[in-house]
Amino acid sequence: MAHDKGLDNVAVHWPRTNQYYDPVAPAEFVDFGTIADRPEIAAPTGALALHIAKTGTVRATAYTELVDLLLGLEGVLYATDAAAEDEDPVIDPDGCAWIAGGLERFVEGHDKFGDLVTFDTVAEVMRTAIAGGRLADQQLRWLEHRLTALRDDAGNAPHWSFARTELVILAGFYRRCAERGFAIFADY
Repeated sequence: MAHDKGLDNVAVHWPRTNQYYDPVAPAEFVDFGTIADRPEIAAPTGALALHIAKTGTVRATAYTELVDLLLGLEGVLYATDAAAEDEDPVIDPDGCAWIAGGLERFVEGHDKFGDLVTFDTVAEVMRTAIAGGRLADQQLRWLEHRLTALRDDAGNAPHWSFARTELVILAGFYRRCAERGFAIFADY
């Protein structure tokens, strides 16, 4: 599936009660706005937190490759499994918990690499996490294949540059949805 338009992940009430999903009021996320006001917060982190606080939505396009790599699937934030089954592209509350958990574990594992998340630091965190597990050789081969596939024709890595705190906010959005029983509608 080609995803050439922008992607928004919109918090919606679950389950739907009519033909359409009802968006969650931004007031459910208003506390995210206080994060944006902190002087020590990186600009991208503040912008994400403020956008969530005002809209109950994440502009998810920038995070899709990272989340897919971390969770080992394709189109996670696009809810492509649901779309492929002729269902609405929705991530249910359990799916939100799964996404939040994956992001939270990554953020914790990235702590020793500092606040700047890049393609190289993502690869190192994932290699470290896999190395100690069952089937480490097989999983490391899978990871190297995925990392190679993300490079362009010239072998250049994606130009990922996220603040670690930005990913904390992203995880917090999905965690909030999971805890309050909201779903995510993938609007693209």
